[in-house]
Amino acid sequence: MSARRSVHTGRPSALRRTLLLVLPASAVALTSWVGGTSAQQPGAESKPVKVLSVLPLKPLLEAIGPEFERATGHKLVFQFDVSAALKRQIDAGDPFDVAFILPAMVDDLLAQGKVASGTRRDIARAAIGVAVRRGAPKPDIGTPDAFKHTLLDARSIAYSSEGASGAYFKSLLERLGIAAEVNARLRPLASSAVVPSVAHGEAELAVISPPAILADPGVELAGILPKELQNYVVYTAGAGVAALDAGAAKALLEYLTAPAALVTMKATGLEPVVP
Repeated sequence: MSARRSVHTGRPSALRRTLLLVLPASAVALTSWVGGTSAQQPGAESKPVKVLSVLPLKPLLEAIGPEFERATGHKLVFQFDVSAALKRQIDAGDPFDVAFILPAMVDDLLAQGKVASGTRRDIARAAIGVAVRRGAPKPDIGTPDAFKHTLLDARSIAYSSEGASGAYFKSLLERLGIAAEVNARLRPLASSAVVPSVAHGEAELAVISPPAILADPGVELAGILPKELQNYVVYTAGAGVAALDAGAAKALLEYLTAPAALVTMKATGLEPVVP
């Protein structure tokens, strides 16, 4: 099934409403932070910073991107996909300045000499949540037993066919002992199509990380998985050894792990990585 645009409801998503409140303060913090970094010098040639990123970081990067560009003079060019697809692209030799993917993949790129030594950063982590169509009753997922029964009662369940959340969800079904029972009702989709499928009524539930849910006004976050079943997906970054502007790439990584970005990170459904 191909990805489709979310239906425009005229109602801003919960994420957009929150960002309208937090971004002005974040912008001030970023401007202050940039004073201690290597901003683009007046008259210097600006090189675009090619950023490869997993989809769950899209709301965060698109929120801070414009202010980062204004403050530093460096233009960010984004490409979003699942980690596996981005890793294949890098392995094939495509150049990049910064990559945000799964930790083990960054470690492999370090070993290959494709990520610059000393630039590895754990940026954020995302829980796994459940989406329902806006206005629909929110199912009980507060305990492992309640979540199990919600899945058994659901008419259809969408999940990411290649994303980390989807891989964990499939293993969780086996762990709960209901994989065979719900298999016919599963809807494995491209990550970008999972939440829209619920907004359009093509799936009753979606199991995916909160950033994707909060960004779509056609759905609501029913909640995150109970702690006994929860799995946090960590997203890690590294700068490419062939980055066109190594200083700009490192500045972006430093900002995303600085206190100035924390408020926006939380507003987009992400959490900082606790050491």
